[in-house]
Amino acid sequence: MRYLPLTKADRAAMLETIGVVSVDALFKDVPKAAEVPVSAFDLPDHQGELAVERKLAAMAAKSTASGAVPSFLGAGAYKHHVPAAVDHLIQRSEFLTSYTPYQPEISQGTLQVLFEFQTQVAMLTGMDVANASLYDGSTGTAEAVLMAQRVTKRGKAILSGGLHPQYAETVETVANLHGSVLRAPAIPGAEEDLASLVDDQTACVVVQTPDVFGLLRGLKNIAEAVHSKGALLIVVVTEVVSLGLLESPGAQGADIVVCEGQSLGNGLNFGGPYVGLFATREKYVRQMPGRLCGQTVDAEGRRGFVLTLSTREQHIRRDKATSNICTNSGLCALAFTIHLSLLGEGGFTRLAAINHQRATTLVDKLLTVPGVSLVTSTFFNEFTLRLPKPAAEVVEALAAKGILAGVPASRLAPADRDQRDLLIVAATETNTDEDIDAFVTALKEVL
Repeated sequence: MRYLPLTKADRAAMLETIGVVSVDALFKDVPKAAEVPVSAFDLPDHQGELAVERKLAAMAAKSTASGAVPSFLGAGAYKHHVPAAVDHLIQRSEFLTSYTPYQPEISQGTLQVLFEFQTQVAMLTGMDVANASLYDGSTGTAEAVLMAQRVTKRGKAILSGGLHPQYAETVETVANLHGSVLRAPAIPGAEEDLASLVDDQTACVVVQTPDVFGLLRGLKNIAEAVHSKGALLIVVVTEVVSLGLLESPGAQGADIVVCEGQSLGNGLNFGGPYVGLFATREKYVRQMPGRLCGQTVDAEGRRGFVLTLSTREQHIRRDKATSNICTNSGLCALAFTIHLSLLGEGGFTRLAAINHQRATTLVDKLLTVPGVSLVTSTFFNEFTLRLPKPAAEVVEALAAKGILAGVPASRLAPADRDQRDLLIVAATETNTDEDIDAFVTALKEVL
C-alpha cells in the first residue's frame, strides 16, 4: 500500500479534534530516552518518489537480514522455514480481502479456518478450549493475567523471573490498574522458588517454558502449590515448535496457556505481525478474552460455523467486556493453521526433533571454544552460554564476520550486570552444518 502523507491542514484538524496543540504533545508520555531525533535519519524535506526509494533502499542495505547470513537469533522470535504453499494459500482473495467476520453467515470459510485453528491450539496445549487468536504472545499474557483476576476475584499476579522481560513489561503496563504485579528475580539456568510467594491474595503465577534463557521448566510442582492456594497457573510458550516434543502444559496442570505462534507459518517480519495463541479449561471459558468460533447445524441439519462467544468491548458494554483487544490476528492465524496442517502430527513432531538435534549439535561444538560454558543444563532449541567477555561486544564482532550469533541477555535486561556475559543462542531446522561450523570458527577468532 502506498503511503500518502497528510497536509499541514490535515494534521491541524486532527490535533484540534483530539484536543492537543502539537504532535509533540500527543507523544508526551514517551520517555525522552526512547525518542529518536528526526536528525538521526538525515532525511531531506522534499524528494521525488524514485529518489526516496533509492534513499530508503540504501538505508535498508545497512542492515544484515537474517536470511542473508547464518542466524542464531531467538529470544521470542524464531527463524523457521515457511513452505511456499502457505503464502500462496493465504493470498487467495477470499482470505486476503476478508477483514473480520462481523457477518458470520457470509464468512463461513473464515469461521471454519478459525474453528480448525482453535482445534489445533487446544490439541497442542493440552487444554479444553482455545480462542480465535490474540495479537501476540505478550499481549496474550497480559490478557491471561486479567482473566485470572476475574476468575479468582483477586489482584496479585506473580511473574517468574524466567518470563521474557518484554512480556513482563507488557503485563505490568496492562494489569497495573487492576491489581499488583510481582516479578521474581531472574536466575539464569535455574528455577526460582515461586511457591513461597503464593498467598491467599494471589490470582495467578505466570511461568514460561522453555524460559527466556532456554531452560525447560517443570510445571507439576508449581501447579500443585498454586492450586492449593486457590490461584491459577498461567504457562507461556514463546517457541510453539517445542510442543512437538515436550509434554503439554495442560497435562502438567496449567489453567491458562499462552503461546506465540510466529514459528509456524509466519516469518520474522521485522517483529510482527505475530499471532497469540490462548487456551484454557472449559470451566473458565466465559472469562476467556477475544472470540471463539463454534460449529452448529442450520434448520436443515447442515453443518455451519458461528461466533459463539464474543465478549469484547465492540459487542457488549466496555465494563463487562473480557477483552479490550478489538480484533484477532486472522491472517497470521490462517498461516499458522495451513503450515501445521501441511506438517500433520507426524511432521510437527519430526520438525521439533530436528530443532532439538540442531541445538544439541551446536552446543557440543560451541563448548569446544575455550572460555565458553553452558548455563542452561536442559533446553529445546535455545540455550544460554556464558562467555569470557561481554556478550554484546562478541555479537558485534561476529556480525562483522557475517554471523548473527544470538541475543545478548543484557539487551533484554540492561540493568542486570550479572547478565553481561550471557548470550542466548537459538538453532532451528534452517541452520546447516556449514552454518554451525562457521559460527564456531568465528567465535574462536573473536574470543
